[in-house]
Amino acid sequence: MLHITVAYASAPRQVQQVQLQLPDGATLAQAVQASALLNALDAPARAQLVFGLWSRQAPPDTPLHDQDRVEIWRPLQVDPKLARRERFNAQGARTAGLFATRRPGSKPGY
Repeated sequence: MLHITVAYASAPRQVQQVQLQLPDGATLAQAVQASALLNALDAPARAQLVFGLWSRQAPPDTPLHDQDRVEIWRPLQVDPKLARRERFNAQGARTAGLFATRRPGSKPGY
């Protein structure tokens, strides 16, 4: 028997985890189905989800090993790089990042 953890964040800061015991040779798709975490979602919402093992994307037919952590990811709503750029622009170049504080009498950028 394999001891598997399936984790799904249905919303920000709301992680649901299920501990499962599956037979040897079980796949990632079988673990997701056995967890019943996605039963409340409709088909279009399920189609957008991505699966992974230990923070690495994996296809549904991936065989599982004992103590694996299966993760179900929602699609990103905002590109992280774009969000960082927008935060930086809102703060201003002089008040954010590496060059926010300078020693008195130092050159700019140091």
